Amino acid sequence: MNRTTWLQDRRMQKFRDVLSRWERKELSALEAGEILGVSERQFRRYRRRFEDDGLAGLVDRRLGKESARRVPVDKIIWLLGHYRTHHLGWNVKHFHEHIRKQHGFRWGYTWTKTQLHTAGLVERAARRGAHRRKRPRKPCEGMMLHQDGSRFAWLAGTPQLDLIVTLDDATSTIYSAFLVEEEGTASTFRALLEVFTAKGLPSSLYTDRGSHYFFTPKAGEAVDKERLTQVGRALDRLGIEHIAAYSPEARGRSERMFGTLQDRLPKELKLAGISDINAANRFIRDVYLPAHNARFARPPQIAESAVVTLADPTTLAEILCIEEQRVVARDNTIAHEGRRLQLPQSPVRAHYVKACVRVREYPDGTLAVFHGPRRIARYSVQGLEIAEVPTARSVTPCSPPSRRGLARAKPAAALQPRPALTASVRGVLAAQQVGTKKRPPGRTKKLARKAKGSVPAAA
Repeated sequence: MNRTTWLQDRRMQKFRDVLSRWERKELSALEAGEILGVSERQFRRYRRRFEDDGLAGLVDRRLGKESARRVPVDKIIWLLGHYRTHHLGWNVKHFHEHIRKQHGFRWGYTWTKTQLHTAGLVERAARRGAHRRKRPRKPCEGMMLHQDGSRFAWLAGTPQLDLIVTLDDATSTIYSAFLVEEEGTASTFRALLEVFTAKGLPSSLYTDRGSHYFFTPKAGEAVDKERLTQVGRALDRLGIEHIAAYSPEARGRSERMFGTLQDRLPKELKLAGISDINAANRFIRDVYLPAHNARFARPPQIAESAVVTLADPTTLAEILCIEEQRVVARDNTIAHEGRRLQLPQSPVRAHYVKACVRVREYPDGTLAVFHGPRRIARYSVQGLEIAEVPTARSVTPCSPPSRRGLARAKPAAALQPRPALTASVRGVLAAQQVGTKKRPPGRTKKLARKAKGSVPAAA
């Protein structure tokens, strides 16, 4: 006897007991229905069917009949075949969203997952680990940004690349995502420049303890926030708090986001036939990120934004860059990354030998040399000087050249000497002039002081 038959026998035995008590008027129809777990009206139906057909009348008449809502067999065959052919390895949620969008599939996610589990095409999820308390989200957008990189085989047939992602903690919106050969200071500045230019400055940035983010004196211990890296220097200058995470669980929100990206993004890139890193970055920026944010982003708890908008975003490029100090050699060159940068001749000073200058490397690879606040020269990625845009010519005459054979500058006309303050004004008569005649030689401005006790002379 199987379990189904055994349960039916138990239900029939219980019904006969309740029915006999109702016939002895120990129970009312309402009380009998409550014991059986049905309504009074349903109990009366069972009693009539039992009187007409006996125990066979109590059997559920839906048994053996197909449901009107049953999915046709051909649809099940199409679903399994489509998954095997085009989407093998996709998770059930991603696959279900795709076929609903592309093929108008109208059956539910749970039914789809059951069919794939039954066919053995998708493994059942493993049991979850120990419970951990999730850190609550920031209430406002822009209060905290997460930035991290994930090394993975994002493009089919190519080596593993790093995906640099910057997302908001309050909404899980991805502001920037792109592929690079290797994560480092340059990729960090590139992502921050994209986000800060488009959105503004956040209150804090949450990252791991990578060497380009923090200096750690001893592995596994606390970071040294006094010895700033290039990223730390730039964030400190912008007034952004830099927070270090000490475990992968602390970065759970970004780690879960990378799990979603590793599962979905490579399949979307493969489906679009993209194998080039530049084309992949354009696809991520223009196609994938808008769809991803529409699917996974959520509204913040408080609508007010904590982002500070910059009046002039162009100044960010001078801050979000690698800045190092160098001393100019005797031949007016600077050593940088195995290259020699030749300083051009400057009208400001004769040379820059032994001068302390700053070399800035921007996210696009170009270089610039500064002496104090003044930029001396700009260079391309290869170290070649980039000519500056010529400015308007000064109206002040230059000094004559010292080399022979060159035309000398025409000297300016000599100016007439200014008249003295006591000189007579031209065109004014002598009688009308005031204060232009000299005093007699014997007259003085002050009277001679008389000697004390002297007698005046007789007239």
